[in-house]
Amino acid sequence: MASIFTKIIAGEVPVFKVAETEDYLAFLDIRPLQKGHTLVIPKKEIDKFFDLDDELLCGLMLFAKRVAHAIEKVIPCNRIGVAVMGFEVPHAHVHLIPINSMEDMNFRNPFKKLSLEEFEEIAEKIAGAF
Repeated sequence: MASIFTKIIAGEVPVFKVAETEDYLAFLDIRPLQKGHTLVIPKKEIDKFFDLDDELLCGLMLFAKRVAHAIEKVIPCNRIGVAVMGFEVPHAHVHLIPINSMEDMNFRNPFKKLSLEEFEEIAEKIAGAF
C-alpha cells in the first residue's frame, strides 16, 4: 500500500512544497517542532533509510543540504538539526529542523501551531531561497 508520502508525490495530498527535483521532494512538516521544520524524501518509495541504494542516499543528503541552506536563509536559527527515525511514515525521510538548542529537536515537545497563512509564507520564503 502506498505511503502518505507516495500520495503526496502523486499530488493526491496537498503539501507546503519548498523544493523539488526529479528524484527528491522537500515540504513543510504539518506538525512542526519549529517554524521551518521540513521533511526531505526520495520520490522512490523505500521504507528504511539505510535500504536506499548508495546513489539515492547520497543524492538525498545533497538535496537536503541545499534545502537546509535555504531554510537558514529565512528562518533565524543557530543551525539546522537533522533527524532520521523512520517510524512515523514507512517511507525514508529526513527531518530538517531549525534549532537554537538541542531541546528544540525534542520530539516530545508540543508541535507548533501555525496558521495556513504562516505555512504558506514559510514555504514560499524557503522555496525562494532554494
